Amino acid sequence: MCGLCNGFQALIKLGLVPYGKIIEPDENCPTLTNNAIGCHRSGIIRVRVASNKSPWLRFAQVGDIYSAPISHGEGRFIASEELIDELAANGQIATQYVDFDGNATGDIRFNPNGCMYAIEGITSPDGRIIGKMGHAERVGKGLYKNVEGNYFMRMFESAVQYFK
Repeated sequence: MCGLCNGFQALIKLGLVPYGKIIEPDENCPTLTNNAIGCHRSGIIRVRVASNKSPWLRFAQVGDIYSAPISHGEGRFIASEELIDELAANGQIATQYVDFDGNATGDIRFNPNGCMYAIEGITSPDGRIIGKMGHAERVGKGLYKNVEGNYFMRMFESAVQYFK
């Protein structure tokens, strides 16, 4: 299962990411909330693959950097430090917002919503469910002629290969 942008919000509210099952949310659950600057953000962001444990990222290498369009007002990932440590240890932090040098950052120019630890996408424990804010489905020849970047994460090709 893959949830992009609002789909990511649905997956996280259900608990499918990061827990891999539907749960009753409480105050300890991670969430996606209003962007730190309090307004809608739209543009092109850069993300670095932090873990390719997910079958959705099987054709990506850790450290690969991709560009993706974003358009949201509630994309700021927040969670407890303990949960973030657990996600990192389990390889569930799939992607992070990065600057021009490829460094994860809280700088609002690169992290459009002020996410903790620049987290842009996470997975379920087994990696089969992924949620991310960037619109990886918005790819195609000639779409971003004026904005350089590698937009083709091959997420859907990866998933088809894995799940068929």
